[in-house]
Amino acid sequence: ALLLYGRLIVEKRRFRWDRWCQLCFWAAFVIYAFFVLGIMFLGGRGHRDPGESLWEYIRFSVNPIPFKTIGNYIYLLRHHAINRALVIRNICGNLALFFPMGIFLPTLFMKMRKLWRTALSVFGIVLGAECLQILLRRGIFDIDDLILNLTGAVAGYFCWKLFFKIYCKMR
Repeated sequence: ALLLYGRLIVEKRRFRWDRWCQLCFWAAFVIYAFFVLGIMFLGGRGHRDPGESLWEYIRFSVNPIPFKTIGNYIYLLRHHAINRALVIRNICGNLALFFPMGIFLPTLFMKMRKLWRTALSVFGIVLGAECLQILLRRGIFDIDDLILNLTGAVAGYFCWKLFFKIYCKMR
């Protein structure tokens, strides 16, 4: 994958795209997008009480307080009241889920080669997905998920940037 990616960043710092490599990256992006949608909207998430109104569902399924869930995890871990694997899966999973987005956006879209644009785009995507999860009753809206997803995407962006700089110096 890195060799394919290296092939994408070619010629005169203007990033002339080889059609085959571009097609492969777009295909990988589409597969990744379906994977993310499947994780966020399919499976046994949400569905509290079928007779519950949307407002009641929202009241019990929204966490607008930053780091509340993460803080609860730390507290419960200290008191051995939660499975460590569950905490690691949730935190690392949220970080890893949008890590590729931080690579795909600047690779596929020239305008996304600035950190603030990539971060703002991912913020909008994740915020929209979190809101949609509530409206469709397919999960909860947790600001900590948004923070972790955005952090993962920014980490992906910095990996893309580092690889880009190394590759350009080698040419």
